[in-house]
This record gives sequence, C-alpha cells and structure tokens, in this order.
Amino acid sequence: MTEPRKDRPWLIRTYAGHSTAEKSNALYRSNLAKGQTGLSVAFDLPTQTGYDSDHILARGEVGKVGVPVCHLGDMRTLFRDIPLEQMNTSMTINATAPWLLALYIAVAEEQGADISKLQGTVQNDLIKEYLSRGTYICPPKPSLKMIGDVAEFCYKNVPKWNPMNVCSYHLQEAGATPEQELAFALATAIAVLDELKPRIPAEDFATVCGRISFFVNAGIRFVTEMCKMRAFVDLWDEIVEDRYGVTDPKMRRFRYGVQVNSLGLTEQQPENNVYRILIEMLAVTLSKKARARAVQLPAWNEALGLPRPWDQQWSMRMQQILAYETDLLEYGDLFDGNPVIDAKVEDLKAGARAELANIASMGGAIGAIEYMKARLVDSNADRLNRIEREETIVVGVNKWQTGEPSPLMGEDGGIMVVDPAVEKEQTARLVQWRDSRDENAVEVTLERLRAAANAGENIMPASIECAKAGVTTGEWAGEMRQVHGEFRGPTGVSRAMSNKTEGLDELREMVNSVSDKLGQRLRFLVGKPGLDGHSNGAEQIAFRARDCGMDIDYEGIRLTPEQIVESARNGAHVIGLSILSGSHIPLVEDMMLRLKAANLDDIPVIVGGIIPDEDAARLKSMGVSKVYTPKDFELNAIMKDIVHLVEPVEVNAG
Repeated sequence: MTEPRKDRPWLIRTYAGHSTAEKSNALYRSNLAKGQTGLSVAFDLPTQTGYDSDHILARGEVGKVGVPVCHLGDMRTLFRDIPLEQMNTSMTINATAPWLLALYIAVAEEQGADISKLQGTVQNDLIKEYLSRGTYICPPKPSLKMIGDVAEFCYKNVPKWNPMNVCSYHLQEAGATPEQELAFALATAIAVLDELKPRIPAEDFATVCGRISFFVNAGIRFVTEMCKMRAFVDLWDEIVEDRYGVTDPKMRRFRYGVQVNSLGLTEQQPENNVYRILIEMLAVTLSKKARARAVQLPAWNEALGLPRPWDQQWSMRMQQILAYETDLLEYGDLFDGNPVIDAKVEDLKAGARAELANIASMGGAIGAIEYMKARLVDSNADRLNRIEREETIVVGVNKWQTGEPSPLMGEDGGIMVVDPAVEKEQTARLVQWRDSRDENAVEVTLERLRAAANAGENIMPASIECAKAGVTTGEWAGEMRQVHGEFRGPTGVSRAMSNKTEGLDELREMVNSVSDKLGQRLRFLVGKPGLDGHSNGAEQIAFRARDCGMDIDYEGIRLTPEQIVESARNGAHVIGLSILSGSHIPLVEDMMLRLKAANLDDIPVIVGGIIPDEDAARLKSMGVSKVYTPKDFELNAIMKDIVHLVEPVEVNAG
C-alpha cells in the first residue's frame, strides 16, 4: 500500500518586532533557526502612522508594539544576514505601505537580489484602518489611489509579491459578526480591484486578481469560523468570475493568511489562552478547501503585554506539531458534503450578500465607511452585553473565576518590557543619519515625490529614489500629508442614546441625581493620547456612558495630551484615557503635568489599558483615580465608579 501524498504545510510565521532594528533582526534569525518558514514584521506606531521617532506624537511609542524603521539604515539592520531573495516576508503596514515596500526593495537591491523574485506581502489595506485599527494618514480616496500604486508597481516589477492583503482580522477584533467580516472585507477587495481595472491591460487583469490576498481572524467558535472561511472561498470565486470575468479558477482562488483571535485572549487565567489558540488554529487548517496559506499565532500572554521569545516559540511549536506530527495534510477535505457545514456556509453567504448589496447602494466601501464603522461599534456593544449578562461564557472571566496562580508568569511578570532607553537611542541614531546624508539628494528626490503625487502619477518609483537618498519615514509621510491632507475617521459613537443596553435604570438615576447636584449634565471626556489606534475599548466606554445619560466628549484617536487638556476646559467632570500600546506611563505623566499647569488637576482621571500592577501603582502615585485593565469587563461597574468620582469632588467643592 502506497503512503498517502502529503500536502505542503502552510507558511509558519510569528508576528514579531520590538525595541530596535538590531534586536528585531536577532529575533528573526533566532525564529528562522527554530523552524519558522516566513517572516512577519510588526512595526511600531510612529512607523505605521508616518512619524519619525523624534516627533512629538512618537513620544513614549517608539519600539513598543513593533520595530521602529525611520530610514534605509534601519531597514538594512532589520534584515542583516537574511537573504531577501530567498525569504517570504509579510509586512503589517498600511498607510506607509508604499514607503516600507520602497525601503525593502532598496535593501534587497543592495543585497544583489533580483527584485522580480521577491516574495511576500504588504498589508496595504487602508479601509479597515478607518473602521478598526486607526493607522490611516490621508483621506480615503487618495489612500485608495496609493493602494493602487503599490499593486500596479508590483504587477510590473515584483510579480511574485502580494501588493494588498485585505485585512478582516481587525474587523473581528472590533466586534464584527461573521457576516460583517465577510461583507466588509469583500467590499474592500472590490474597491481595490475597481481602482486597478483601468490601470491594467485587460489580458493581464486576471493575474492581478490572483495576487490579491486576504488576512483573516479565526475566533473561538471554530465551527462557525471554519464555515466562514469556506464562505469566503465561495464568495470570492463568485465575485471574481461574475464581476470581473476571470475564467481561470487558479486566479479566482481565495488566498489568505491568518492570525487567530487576540480579542478573546484573557488576562485572567492566561494559561487557558493556549487552548483557545489551538482551537482557533483548527478553524483555518482542518478544511483543505479553505486552508490558510500562512498562519501566525499569538502567544498565550498577549493580553498581559509583549510576549517573550520563549512565548513565541511555544506558539510556533503548536503549528509545527499539527503540520508535521499529525496526519492532517495526508487527506482531502474532511467536510465536503457535510449537510450541517453546507447549511451554515449558505446561511453566512446569504447574510454577507445582503450586507454587500447594502454597501454597494452607498457607492461601495469608500462611501460606506461611516455606516460600517457604526455597525462595528453596535456589534461590539452587543458582544460585551452578552458577556456581562453571562449569555456568552468566557472561562475564568465571567465563570469559574477561582483558580490557582499561573506558574508561567515567572519573575519577569510573564511579559517582556521594552527598555525606555530604546527611544533615546533610536532618536540619537536618527539625528546621526540625518547629519550624514546628502541633503541635496534628499531635497531633489522629495521634490520628485511631491510632483508625482500632485500629478496623480504612481508614487512608487519616486518613493524608491527617496529611500535610496536617505529620506526618513516622517519626511515621506509629510509629503503625502501636504498633498492630500490629513483625515479624522468616524468614531462610530453617536450622541443619541441607543435602546440596546438593558438594565441601566439604576445607573441613569444615579447620573441624573449627580447631574442635578452639579447643575449641569455630568460630562465625561474620553481621550486617546498618543498613536494607539485600537479604539474599541474607548468606543465601548463612551457608548455605555452615553446610554447611562452622561454627556460624552469623544473625538477619536491620535490626540496629544495638550489637545485633551484643551478639551477638558469645556467643563469636563471626569477624564478617561485609553492607551493600549504600553505607553501609559509617559503619556499619562505628561497629561497630569499639563492638567496641573492649567489648574484642572481637580478633575478626576481614570486610565484603561494593558497595564501591569506595578505600572498601575505608578499611575496612581501621579494622581490617577482609577486604573482599569482587560479583566475589568463589567462596564456598569466602571460607570458607577465615574459617578462616585464626580460626586465628592465636584459637589463638595460647591
């Protein structure tokens, strides 16, 4: 009897990058030596949002959630001794995707690589940034044009590169239902292909369709998630054939990578996250028809902070055991013809088609951004309500909370902490880089970039020239801001109360009572200082506070402490800060000093984020009244705290 022929395993990746290019390079080479088969680069928030490490908005954010890359020198260091022609590299980068790809190509050419052989992906999905992640720079239309520039350039020059990775991952993190995740992601892909169609010769358009890839999320309801992936396969095949006339089934194939759900990882009993990650991985590997092309798994402790190398290794071993020790890859699809699976897939497809038709009636994804954002905020509110009411059970959170301390935590608290000195060292290197480059060459290439952007030409050739001349990330993005302007996305939180949140009568009476004593409606200012664009928590706090009867000031993401203090002058009774990037200490310290200087330090301040106990104590020593972390999932308890904070401070003062 002949042995069954095994399928090739998916690409095994670990999403990684932190502190500096040098330290991240050492981590990459170590992970490759352990059996990782592709790279997945995490960039820090200044790099993602187009600021150099010494910009005022970068303060406290450098190297925290990824690696800082300010110029060609940083990119060289990041990939030192890693032959890019032989590598498959995924870069999670969106607003600055043309720039980071330009730097990557420049480094590859320095290595002597044939750039036509480069393989990898830039995420380059701006639409989901307006909906869920917040690292956009420019308005939607010019941003869509830049996505097209990258795709057109890659089609001509880097044909094996995936120029756009439609990212539904953060949609689910923001609360999307499976139907919304399907529809919003496919609407984004349609917008990109519609942008590309006039640029590409008709005979080559099928090839361009075949290079569009997706990056998805897989949650804990793994049967539904597996059915969602099968629905994605069917719907994408249908769209590419019916809308774009592509007849080659290979060019209609749904090609995707996955990072399984981080939203569901818990701070409480974090060792349970290992089981969650394994179950979620099954959703995107068990079905051959809908199997991921690349898989990256979070570490068990990501709800606590930055994983250590060992934590990432443990997640990688999980993939290797499934791929190489089990017999999964020896068989065809395990679910074809299953009536339960088929019925669920058809149900998801029907819901997604209805949502796609709705989006199309608004002019497509670009025209429907505000609608999609509001839908996500509502869906996330529904999800949190179900957890609070124990309709959705989360082990260790709202059920079976009693347990033994985790032996995995160790003396370091179970996470890696980025040395604050990293920012100072990175900015010093940046100054040295600027001092050593040819300023005339920089000015010439920036002028070419500006002219190309103004003329509506493809910006990739000029961006690569800029990269080679030593232009910085902030300078490149500055040109895009100058030409196209900046943009503030919708928050998805209206000022009108909803009728979706039940059981608020007592809280509304408390808010009304305190408001009467104050002589005005209790006013709650929600602020997101720094560059952290993960706004889901801030949105849900604002949503619930509004439904409790408070007046809400919430202007969205990416504010300076100075701007938040200025807003507080408008009669704020409480200030709530949301910071999930690990930059809470420097940003809150700056805020508290500014409040004191403005004689507003009598306003109580509360802070939410992924905040270790030691840091929480430091924040309270600065004058912060309350600190909340992911374990504080009961929003009504937070609302009661807000009311109690206002009453003694404001009423007794009168």
